[in-house]
Amino acid sequence: DILIHDRDARGVHTLVLNQPRSFNVLSEAMMARLKQSIEAVAADPGARVVVIGAQGRAFCAGHDLKEMRARPELSYYQSLFSTCSRLMLSIRHLEVPVVARVQGLATAAGCQLVAQCDLAVAVQEASFGVNGIDVGLFCATPGVALSRNMLPKQAMEMLLTGDFISAEEACSRGLVNRVVPAAALDAEVAALVERILGKPREAIAMGKALFYRQLETGMESAYQLAGQTMACNMAHPVAQEGVQAFIEKRKPAW
Repeated sequence: DILIHDRDARGVHTLVLNQPRSFNVLSEAMMARLKQSIEAVAADPGARVVVIGAQGRAFCAGHDLKEMRARPELSYYQSLFSTCSRLMLSIRHLEVPVVARVQGLATAAGCQLVAQCDLAVAVQEASFGVNGIDVGLFCATPGVALSRNMLPKQAMEMLLTGDFISAEEACSRGLVNRVVPAAALDAEVAALVERILGKPREAIAMGKALFYRQLETGMESAYQLAGQTMACNMAHPVAQEGVQAFIEKRKPAW
């Protein structure tokens, strides 16, 4: 299978890109399988977290250039990039957090995939780039996600030059949350997942939706949206129990 999809008893879905020989490119087939798995998570009321990882030396090398070159038609390219954009948006629209487990190279749409995830943990050896410009193709769609992770001039420099940045630089720019030795990657991802699992799903779902929605609005509208979300969250039983547990100095029964 080009993509391995597992779900554990706690509701943690693990999606593993499994085409290491082709550097886990986002071929049409890979995008279809990944979108199918994201839709399965969305339909699972017990889902809590998604971890996206990969096999081999590369996390994801972006689109399949050979596949793209074989069909030099504007209509095909429009459809292809629309499919990729819908895939990326499906990650944003998921109610549960999505964590990228980055064990290697992430380039072009692969870097976009990391940027689109809510959180990311990378190994020290990982590197990141949006280097389509090296073959005459400005990474426009990866730039959408990239520019929402780091400062505009930082993103633009990567897009204009095609230069790669290290995992440490990616962390300092906000593309990934943490950088660890390869031997510690799984433990670091597991620790992050455990912290999320300890929080109520309902509050996280409301919070994730609001977080991205408010980023796209003006400040006054953002505060209105945030205030309404907090009011709905506070009225929900999970917050009522959490506050009562705090008052009674006990752990909440979620």
